[in-house]
Amino acid sequence: MSMESIFGITAVILAGGLGTRLRPVVSDRPKIMADVAGRPFLAYLLEQIASAGIRNAVICTGYMAGRIRDCFGDTFGPLKITYSREYEPLGTGGALRLALPFLASDTVLVANGDSYVDADLNVFADWFAEKDRQAAILLTRVGDTSRYGRVRLNEDKSIASFEEKCENPHPGWINAGVYLIKKAAISLVPAGQFYSLERSFFDSLIGKGLFGFCTEAKFVDIGTPESYAIAESFFSEARTSSSAGGVM
Repeated sequence: MSMESIFGITAVILAGGLGTRLRPVVSDRPKIMADVAGRPFLAYLLEQIASAGIRNAVICTGYMAGRIRDCFGDTFGPLKITYSREYEPLGTGGALRLALPFLASDTVLVANGDSYVDADLNVFADWFAEKDRQAAILLTRVGDTSRYGRVRLNEDKSIASFEEKCENPHPGWINAGVYLIKKAAISLVPAGQFYSLERSFFDSLIGKGLFGFCTEAKFVDIGTPESYAIAESFFSEARTSSSAGGVM
């Protein structure tokens, strides 16, 4: 799936979270609007998607949804933006299911709104299209998975299991918060109820076409005050780096 074919993919950004853990330092706006080097965090995600060649983005909003729409409107550079608003918490899976009428492609790129992975989305899409996959999680390797939980893979890169967060630090593959999912699989998510991609949807696809795409790409999330504090240096380093991470 080259730049030409990724052009037709709809991208979805999950931006409806309450951001409870971040409120000690970001209390007046939704988490995805947190300031990083003078720009909302969401701007970095939209920039990455647009740079890959995608032209249609759906932002799933919830908490303080109006702040996001007032800031970004209906376009971001070449991107056309559509909003899918949840009026009660639906979880990541429920929010994605709510956005189903706005998904105009058979394969959908989905990104968590509180993390960023400096990976080549075109390479990810090319790899996904090589086989009949239902969904894939972009994975990156970290030295300590205790905060995130680990993803275990089979030899063919299908996902074998998810390990919960634990106190013991171990290196391994983590979910970097970017997914490629067939629209047909999204349509199977229960409508109108709370549903988690991470805890329910992906578990249900183990052994049924769920794969992991492994990279060494740099990763940052802004879910806690500690991780948010390093986001500015992350993006300044990413701009000076000539590589987006090699595929494993």
